[in-house]
Amino acid sequence: MGFDEDEQPLMARIPADVEMPDKVLAGLTARQLLILGGTAAAAAWIYMLAQDQAPWVVIAAVLIPLAAVGFALALGRRDGLSLDRLAVHGVRHALQRAVRVPAPEGIAPVPSWCKMRGQLPAPLSLPVRAVREDGVMELADGGAAVLVQAGTVSFTLRTAAEQASLVASFGRWLNSLDAPVQILVQSRSADLSELITELEDSAGQLPHPALEQAARGHASYLEELSQSRDLLTRRVLVVIRDPATTELSLQRPARSGSRDVRAAVTLRRAEETVRALATLGIGAAVLDADACTEVLADSLSPGQPRLAGLARPDDLITRATSDAPAPVHSASTAQESQ
Repeated sequence: MGFDEDEQPLMARIPADVEMPDKVLAGLTARQLLILGGTAAAAAWIYMLAQDQAPWVVIAAVLIPLAAVGFALALGRRDGLSLDRLAVHGVRHALQRAVRVPAPEGIAPVPSWCKMRGQLPAPLSLPVRAVREDGVMELADGGAAVLVQAGTVSFTLRTAAEQASLVASFGRWLNSLDAPVQILVQSRSADLSELITELEDSAGQLPHPALEQAARGHASYLEELSQSRDLLTRRVLVVIRDPATTELSLQRPARSGSRDVRAAVTLRRAEETVRALATLGIGAAVLDADACTEVLADSLSPGQPRLAGLARPDDLITRATSDAPAPVHSASTAQESQ
């Protein structure tokens, strides 16, 4: 369907608070009315029980904090959540068993004098079993997944016809999906140290002193900006999953041939996603093994350096023995032997 630049497209106003709950009475939602009504009923019940047995000062000391808590839970908000829901999440978090903690140095044994009930923290079981050289992640349930890193597109600066075309193209891509797809938006701290160093090193090689002065001034501005503000970068990842059945994979391990087929199908779907996003003007690329490993490591420990001892797909793996010289195996051969 084409769009004429001079033709005014059909527009429908959608309120910004479309996900807000409906107001029932006096601008209050049913949840707020329930909390306020329950607070009023509890205050009235306490007053009726204590009016003949306690002085007014004691009754007021009990009812005023109760009313304040009820009003705060019904009308207060923090971090986009109402205080009653925030309190419920806090209670659930406190009741959950915290048996998994980040401990790269290992779990220290319990002292002999300590009689502990329960179990020690267990290692975190990741869903990714291995990363192939082509960037396909083999999952623990026998499936496969591929990461596609995508850019962004300016929507508000487009004309009405261009916006309608973008929405239609994105809708066609969503309607063409036949397997689960996850769109993940990550925010990471921006490190400008390499850019500042590059500007300072290349400033002396510029052909004119004015250009050199401008480059050094821009480097000083970036250094001041990085020290005075918390700069963030945005990374958009599209996780492509294969449409394989996981129940059969849980019953028996997947064979090498079936894993290769699933990897090829998932990789082809990722390439189709790249082409579909290109029609929207969004640059995208399928991540290879190195980039995929970096994304996984950065997602598990943001801002931390890459873990030592991680071998690249083309690195050699050695193992020393006491009686014989250390045999040398390639990464692919070692993986196949396992």
